[in-house]
Amino acid sequence: MSGLAFLIPIALGMGLLGLAGFFWAMRKGQFDDLDGAAQRILIDDEEEDESE
Repeated sequence: MSGLAFLIPIALGMGLLGLAGFFWAMRKGQFDDLDGAAQRILIDDEEEDESE
């Protein structure tokens, strides 16, 4: 029983820490452009070099 009294606050603290990290990432704009990075891999860099 004393093990639960020790582990439950640790689990709650880690959950709150993860939630705080998620909200921090949301505030910093980490999730603003989800499709941009996926589409950027498909852009051919050679086309940009030839036009210059």
